[in-house]
Amino acid sequence: MDVVVVGSCNADLFSYVERFPKVGETLCGEKFVIGCGGKGANQCVMSAKLGAKAAMIGCVGDDVFGEMFLKAFSTAGVDITNLKTVLSATTGVATITVNEKGENSIVITKGANNCISTNQVEASIDTIVKAKVALFQLEVDLATTLYALKIAYENGVTTIFNPAPALKELPNEFLMYSSILCCNETEAEILTGLSINLNFPVTDCENAIRNLLSKGPLKVVLTMGSYGAIFGEKGSDAIHHILTPPIVDKVVDTTGAGDCFVGSLAYFLAQRKDLSFNEVVRRSVAIASISVTKHGTQTSFPSFNDLPEDLIQ
Repeated sequence: MDVVVVGSCNADLFSYVERFPKVGETLCGEKFVIGCGGKGANQCVMSAKLGAKAAMIGCVGDDVFGEMFLKAFSTAGVDITNLKTVLSATTGVATITVNEKGENSIVITKGANNCISTNQVEASIDTIVKAKVALFQLEVDLATTLYALKIAYENGVTTIFNPAPALKELPNEFLMYSSILCCNETEAEILTGLSINLNFPVTDCENAIRNLLSKGPLKVVLTMGSYGAIFGEKGSDAIHHILTPPIVDKVVDTTGAGDCFVGSLAYFLAQRKDLSFNEVVRRSVAIASISVTKHGTQTSFPSFNDLPEDLIQ
C-alpha cells in the first residue's frame, strides 16, 4: 500500500443553517445531508481519490451507516481487508451544523470506533509495515493508536500524526514516533500551552512549531485555515509559510478541509518523491482550498482528474 490509515469512520449528519442556534433555541435548517466522514476515513479516501493505493484499518457497525461506508470505500478504491464490522455496536456518528459562512459545529458519538483494538492492529501488521505512509489521529482508542504508530515508525514507515481532537495530557510518545506532526492552531495551543494568534506576522505559529519539534517529530506542519500552512523541520532554523489561493468569496463549507490536507500530504509523500516538502505542502494547501468551495466532507474532496495541471504535473 501507498497509504494505510488507522482511525475512525463516522457517518456525517449535516444540517445547514443561516446561523448557529443560541442555547435553548430551535432553528429551521435549510438543508440536511448524510455522508461518510470520520478523520481516519476522510484522510484515507482523500489519498485514494488522488490515486494512492490506500487501506483502512478501523471499525463500523452492522447497520445502514456501516453498509454506506462499505460502498463508499469500494467506490473510492480503498482496501477494506482490515476494516471490521462490529455486530454489537452502531457506526460512529458526527452531527454537524454548518452556518452560511461555512463554519461548523460538530458533536461526535464514537460507536464502533471504540471497538478497534491492538488485536486488530496485530492482524493488520503486514499491511502497516509494508506501507509507504501511515496516518493516525485521536478518534479511536489511544493505546491502540500509539501501538500502531510505534510499529509503523520502527519499521521505517513515514508516519503522519494528526492530534485531533487534541488532548491536554497526550503522552509524548505520540510525538516521538511521528515523522510528521500535522495540527491546526487550536491543537498546537493545547499541545504546547502557548497562545497562538494567526495574525501576521505569524510569530506565535513559529514559536509553536519550534516547541513541538523539540518534542520529537522530524517535521511539524501547522495548518491555519484561510492563512494557509506553516512548517519547520528538525535541524533547521527555517520556518516556511505557504499561503492559500484566493478563495475567500467562494467558501461554503470548511468541514473536512484539514483531513483533505492530510490525505493529500500522504499521497504526495507516497507517490511523488521527486517533490520537495515545500511543494508537497503547497499542493496540499491548494487541494484543501478547493474542498471548501463545495458542501460536505468526502463529497467535497477533488479527485486527481479534477485538479489543475500545476497540482498534478
